[in-house]
Amino acid sequence: MKKKTVLTVIVLVIIAGAIFFLPPIFLPDAEWEGSDDGGAGMVEEIAGEGFEPWFEPVIETAIGGELSEEAETWLFVLQGTIGVLILVFGFIALNKRRKLPES
Repeated sequence: MKKKTVLTVIVLVIIAGAIFFLPPIFLPDAEWEGSDDGGAGMVEEIAGEGFEPWFEPVIETAIGGELSEEAETWLFVLQGTIGVLILVFGFIALNKRRKLPES
């Protein structure tokens, strides 16, 4: 690799590490919750206790109850995996298109 490329990669890795490690160090008492938890609380605060959702979750309606946390985690992992596969397929297709000789 070129020296400039190696330097760029090193700087980006350092920045990514800082984004990952510095917040817990400088904000040790912060609450790290997901946006779903905060969103529901904010809706109740704004709309009041009388708020009713527009619809029920499809899977929870189908099974007649809430999913376990483990099932939710696995569905989230599946969603992320499908997204990564789509991105990888797109990058491979773009790479092959670039390597094809012009006719």
